[in-house]
Amino acid sequence: MAGSDSQPKKATPPRPAANAPRKPLQVMHISRKTEENIIDKGSSEKDISNQSKDKRFEENVLDQKEIFHLKKAPEKKKLIPEESTDNFKATTMEDVLRSENNSDYKNIEAFEDQNIFEQKSRTVDEFDFDEDEFLAALEENQPIGTTGEIAKGSVIAIESDGIYVDIGGKAPGFMPKNECGLGVITNLKERFPKGLQVEVLVTREQNADGMVTISCRALELRKSWDKVQNLAKEGKVIRVKINGFNRGGVTCDFEGLRGFIPRSQLENGEDHQSLVSKTINTAFLEVNPERRKLVLSEKKAAIASRFSELEIGQLIEGEILTIKPYGFFVDLKGVSGLLHHSMVTNGSMRSLREVFQTGESIKALITDLDPSRGRIGLNTALLEGPPGELITDKAKVMEEADERAVKARNSLNKEKVDNKKEEQEKKLSS
Repeated sequence: MAGSDSQPKKATPPRPAANAPRKPLQVMHISRKTEENIIDKGSSEKDISNQSKDKRFEENVLDQKEIFHLKKAPEKKKLIPEESTDNFKATTMEDVLRSENNSDYKNIEAFEDQNIFEQKSRTVDEFDFDEDEFLAALEENQPIGTTGEIAKGSVIAIESDGIYVDIGGKAPGFMPKNECGLGVITNLKERFPKGLQVEVLVTREQNADGMVTISCRALELRKSWDKVQNLAKEGKVIRVKINGFNRGGVTCDFEGLRGFIPRSQLENGEDHQSLVSKTINTAFLEVNPERRKLVLSEKKAAIASRFSELEIGQLIEGEILTIKPYGFFVDLKGVSGLLHHSMVTNGSMRSLREVFQTGESIKALITDLDPSRGRIGLNTALLEGPPGELITDKAKVMEEADERAVKARNSLNKEKVDNKKEEQEKKLSS
């Protein structure tokens, strides 16, 4: 009974005979398309996660270049030649990929060589280049406001510490209150209403915000120095008001500039304190804008005023002051002139004392006048008839000096005109 409860045993399959022939193994045929799918599937799961960044970048470049070739050529190049099925089966995937990459690189190199050749063969005329437009663009982008430059603009805003002026830059110029003009300005709004056109001097170039610092005061001072220099060259006399004094002299103001008059250059230098608030005539001794130095002289003003009464070709009477080896110094009523030994006579003389003596009164023509240097050049040789007449008959020459001066003046004027013509011809030729 115990045997009936156990499960029945399975039947054992019959064993093949020892000498029975074996059946051949069945081989599954995988097509080329199936093989490519299997490779792509395997690479997508393993190789993509492990490939390096350089390899990915290279593939992206190749893809882009392949797209370019597709656009360039209407027909895609066949990578696999049409051969027999046996040859195709013998070609592995590695060979196909290698041939594709090599062909792409060859096409890329050929394209780059062609592109370089095209660039070298291009001429300037093929570019849209206009020199005038290029220079205009440079000028537009050039920063406005170089130190020392004069600019014009309009007032656009007024603040308690200064005003803003539009001078054409990317930011307005700022003018501090103390630079708005000479002297003290109490009300900026009245002095500089909005829209007022002003001329300013740039004193500081653009900052990080493109704003420049400008000044009306600096521009007015520059103009004052230019005016003073011109007056000094002409030897003009100016009137100034004394506003202060010190141990060395007195001070004054002229065109916004501070001037100084030494005690030695005053008519009343011993009591110079009494000159405060008085107006006197002065002439220029030293004008130096770089050092801001303006020195005047009351004594020189008297000489300068005398110079204003003189002119070249004028016959003047004076007295011999001193005799020097090079000529005579003649007193001309407040100023002195030089009668050089070469201008005394057209004849030959052994000594200057042979012609004139100290204290003797003479008449002479003015042939040179330099107010800025205080020099007056005299001439008596032009009053002679025959050469050396001053030595043989001096009294006759002095008596007829007025009549002879007319002829001499005409010759001087003619000589002056000829000199001007020569100067103009030289300028034109140069």
